[in-house]
Amino acid sequence: MSFACLAASKPLRGEGAQEVRQQIQITAPGPGEMPMFMGPNRQPKTGTGILRGRVIASDTGSPIRRAQVRVISPDIGAKTALTDAQGRFEFKDLPASRFNMSVTKSGFVSMQYGQNRPFEPGRPIELAEAQLMEKADVSLPRGSVLAGRVVDEFGEPVADANVSAMRMQFTNGRRRLVPSGRNATTNDLGQFRLYGLPPGDYYVSATLRSFDMMMDVVGGPGGPTGSNQSAGYAPTYYPGSPSPAEAQRVSVAVGQELASVDIALQPVRLAKITGTAIGTDGKPMAGAMIMLMPSMREAMLFGPGGTSRTNKDGQFTISGVTPGEYTLQLRSAGAMMTEVGGGAMFFAMNVNGPGEPPAGPQAEPEFASVPVSVSGEDINNLVVVSTHGAKAAGRISFEGDVKPEGLTAIRVTAPSADQEGGPMIGIGGAQVKENGSFELSGLTGTRLFRAGALPKGWFFNSVRVEGRDVTDTGIEFKPGEDVSGIEIALTNKSTSLSGSVTDDKGHAAKDYTVVVFADDQQKWLLPLNRWMTSARPDQDGRFKVSSLPPGGYYAIAVDYVAAGEWSDPDWLERARTKAAHFTLDEGGTKSLELKLGAMQ
Repeated sequence: MSFACLAASKPLRGEGAQEVRQQIQITAPGPGEMPMFMGPNRQPKTGTGILRGRVIASDTGSPIRRAQVRVISPDIGAKTALTDAQGRFEFKDLPASRFNMSVTKSGFVSMQYGQNRPFEPGRPIELAEAQLMEKADVSLPRGSVLAGRVVDEFGEPVADANVSAMRMQFTNGRRRLVPSGRNATTNDLGQFRLYGLPPGDYYVSATLRSFDMMMDVVGGPGGPTGSNQSAGYAPTYYPGSPSPAEAQRVSVAVGQELASVDIALQPVRLAKITGTAIGTDGKPMAGAMIMLMPSMREAMLFGPGGTSRTNKDGQFTISGVTPGEYTLQLRSAGAMMTEVGGGAMFFAMNVNGPGEPPAGPQAEPEFASVPVSVSGEDINNLVVVSTHGAKAAGRISFEGDVKPEGLTAIRVTAPSADQEGGPMIGIGGAQVKENGSFELSGLTGTRLFRAGALPKGWFFNSVRVEGRDVTDTGIEFKPGEDVSGIEIALTNKSTSLSGSVTDDKGHAAKDYTVVVFADDQQKWLLPLNRWMTSARPDQDGRFKVSSLPPGGYYAIAVDYVAAGEWSDPDWLERARTKAAHFTLDEGGTKSLELKLGAMQ
């Protein structure tokens, strides 16, 4: 199913253009705020470009007033405008750059410029200096709605249940359910309404977990208990299954409201986890923050399965845990704000418990991560031993040993290479020093190293340790085993791929998606994969891809593929037989003329 996005409109000239300039509200970041997507120490650029357009309803063609239009570019961050009574908007003083534009309005599907189908990326806008683009028009379809009731096993309404729509999508190396659109909370009648959804297939889940049960932070472990602590409900998928694999799919068309998505929560026995945290000094760890993070093997679940903190004896309790696979994550605390891994922050209250003096700051953060399988039975006397983790030290190197300005703006991160586990808390990054060196602490497991907020004209190239390339494999860290000599190489010779696409009649195609992927199948499942990407054409019908590593690739142009679906190895295997093969040399430029193909 498709729906039109681009709408015909007349150029805005003369009095009409002047009226727009007077009525449009341009929203810039407030004083002291950092624009979105702007690197540290960078100021948004200005220029003489102008971008104008209209936003209309796709079903009636009538203008949509007060729709929020946002343009994003690394050169300006994010700028926002509101449409006037005629649905018109304008951005002025734009620099020559490549922009992405999105439009949102309550009751409609949020769309990007050039997006014609659900779940596909929009098209970029390539704007030259002093260029006037007058038809950056977008039409918004009416949003679809999934509505229903959440009830308990007795058929009684359940209030304050969190309901979300999810889509099956290939992500993080496997196909799983991923939240899509906004969430909803049931009212006192158990009713919910998920609105503004694009047409498509969804799975709907409902979760009931009160804030009091989840946050066992203020009171700490122990103390009085109430009755029926072991009775609760599992996260339930429509119409009434706790397993994502048994969830029933529901489909909605453009603007359709499906009002019979009723979910019966499945009662389960809730478990309680008690244990003791032991610090690296062998003593009980007071004031440690405990989070129980659900596994993401079948569905992307956000938010902890339970939270607690340790008392002065290092003891903790997490109550109301539903059956499932989890990772228990521990982070030390000792101050109101504690830096972990060089960047991320978390909040700690009076960590030694009510009536106890606050703990002093710790010289080095400690943490632990333990897999936990919960089947409904209590888990008692779990001992969690913390570690300082390993340290990583290295330097940034530049091709030709020419150091650009702005080294201290560069930030080095070390994300996990584990694509199966849940999210890790407390892992941040490190700012590069003036001499190009960096250091991260608190690392365990296999970590990839990446550098961001790079000086203009420089690009990430490779990561090496003792001459060994670990860019895509990562470095394994074990507690107490520090790694030094990490070299993150940057280059000023970026690869560039561009081109155009023709249809089966030889006519220039204006709406398509190009997928580029490595010809080595072993690279298809790499974490944080830099060997594959997709591109959409700009307003002139041309596509552009930059910064791919040198090597052999396939490229295919297709009419439509949903975001993320092209990273599925099964899709890539089918595409490989119809794709064009080419090679990118280091710093090389390639131009391709592709034929629009069809995928089964």
